Amino acid sequence: MESNGDSESVVLFRPTGPEELELVRASGFKRWPPRLPEQPIFYPVTNEEYAIQIAGRWNVKDSGVGYVTRFRVRKSFMDRYPLEKVGAREHMEWWIPAEELEALNDNIVGLIEVIGEYRS
Repeated sequence: MESNGDSESVVLFRPTGPEELELVRASGFKRWPPRLPEQPIFYPVTNEEYAIQIAGRWNVKDSGVGYVTRFRVRKSFMDRYPLEKVGAREHMEWWIPAEELEALNDNIVGLIEVIGEYRS
């Protein structure tokens, strides 16, 4: 997990495709859009390296472009979710149930930033 020097918030990363990013942009880079019925969880990741892997491999394959975003969430909110290891050492995610995404959005500190763009 990346430290941001602020003990009150946690830095999260999210690989995303162009459709999701447009919805984030429409919110003023303040909120993640609701999950689709086939998306029961929202899974931000703990590190930029893992987010780049997903954006570069999966988002590019699916839509021709992938983005990596970074955002901060109040630590008191994130402390209720365990980290899930889903592969190699760096493959760590939080699994936020879709029905709790609005609460996560309410706990974002600052704006959602696009920090990387990957194309085929």
